Amino acid sequence: MRYKITFAVGAAVGYVLGTRAGREQYEKLRASARRLSANPAVRNVAESATQTGRQVAGRAYHTVSVRVGDRMPEAVSERVRSLRGRGQGAEDEWGTSNT
Repeated sequence: MRYKITFAVGAAVGYVLGTRAGREQYEKLRASARRLSANPAVRNVAESATQTGRQVAGRAYHTVSVRVGDRMPEAVSERVRSLRGRGQGAEDEWGTSNT
């Protein structure tokens, strides 16, 4: 699935960069991408993927910190804490809620 999405994004970028149709085709593609990103199903999938990523990162941090102990760099600890704080119903930079 990831490879299909990567291919589609690459094809879209290639089309935009390589098109000779000009601004009109670019605007059509941009509007289509905007409609896709506004789709509730797409937003739900993106939000659930974000939540899953945060959960996995938290578990990985816990597993590593148990094995590494006090040698865990403070920068890593701060980053994990900031990710946990962002997932508490706040809006992200895309304007979607992480609930």
